[in-house]
Amino acid sequence: MKLDGPHHITMITADARRTVDFYASGLGLRLVKKTVNFDAPEAYHLYFGDELGSPGSILTWFEFVGSPRGRAGAGMVHTIQLGVASETALDFWAGRLADRGRESSWNERSLTFEDDDGLRIQLVVADRADHPLRAAHPEIPPEHAIVGIEGARAYTARGAAADRELLTSTLGFSELTEGEYALRGDTRSFRWGYDETGTGGIQGAGTVHHIAWHSRDEDHLDWRRRVGEAGMRATPVIDRDYFRSIYFRQPQGILFEIATTSPGFAVDEDPEHLGEELRLPTRHAHLRPRLERQLTPLVNPRAARSGGSSGAAGDPPLGVGAGARSEDPVEAPMDVAIRGDTIRLGQLLKLAGVAASGAEARELLAQQPALVNGEPDARRGRQLHPGDVVVAAGAVLRVTSGGG
Repeated sequence: MKLDGPHHITMITADARRTVDFYASGLGLRLVKKTVNFDAPEAYHLYFGDELGSPGSILTWFEFVGSPRGRAGAGMVHTIQLGVASETALDFWAGRLADRGRESSWNERSLTFEDDDGLRIQLVVADRADHPLRAAHPEIPPEHAIVGIEGARAYTARGAAADRELLTSTLGFSELTEGEYALRGDTRSFRWGYDETGTGGIQGAGTVHHIAWHSRDEDHLDWRRRVGEAGMRATPVIDRDYFRSIYFRQPQGILFEIATTSPGFAVDEDPEHLGEELRLPTRHAHLRPRLERQLTPLVNPRAARSGGSSGAAGDPPLGVGAGARSEDPVEAPMDVAIRGDTIRLGQLLKLAGVAASGAEARELLAQQPALVNGEPDARRGRQLHPGDVVVAAGAVLRVTSGGG
């Protein structure tokens, strides 16, 4: 039993519109879910990630409107590291950030900058062993796109060894040097490191609320038992609609979560339209009329580019940021015509150019199951018919008849 890298990282923002503009329009992540905080439904909970909202790609924000800017201090995460494919990609991002009026600084193989709330983001060259988790964006070439969460750095609140036993013996991290760790799962890896500070932290806008690790569904209860045996006070399993969670505060004071793969973000929305409509937890469904009046209307940039109507009527297409144009291409499914009545999933991926061979298709599906009409499926031999829609490796494919 082992953790498969990160699941998501959750932050606080004072302004949801500004966050959507920066992360979706600016950084090219996909807004995959627009919902509310389970415990404070008057606050948005926004999820960004790759095309599918895959674990390992997900950054999320609670919006507490007008929240004062916080300060990362002892016992808090201070930097989020996102991966790109190469140093050439770092050069692309330095230029794109400058074009949008954002300052950044180079440091060896990384590029560091802050978002509008003051959260420090660092782009680093990704671990080549990890499958890239990209989102499609008309202004960002795929070879330069962000490919997932690579790591995070935090400030110690106690000695550097305070959580060594928890990280290594319980959670499966490897200690590289004192205060520097790596977590290597079956499909994702993650670098976790500590720095020292004499400053206390203040939680507020621009700070990290918690970090979640990715568990297989069938291992989740065993993880709760294991962290309990290590002396952590873990919560009961909590249903978050899109995954199941347990939480505990680790010895440095940082809130950890362990979250499951399933059921995923397509459980209540068509994969082609993730994040376009406000989705509410079942227990808050009765609050919809009030929340729709109270929450700031948000438009998903992807819906705006494709002419969708997500958001309140009359809202401007928020998120079409600097340099975006109303004529940007529509991100519609690619039609793939087949000769007969059916085609196997692996063959479709080869025909569409997503995989170069059957072996590569098998590897892609093993790393991340495709979504077939919204349902996960990792079988290369899955029979598909005209009209079926497949999302795989960042591509959206629609099976049609009539191939020659």
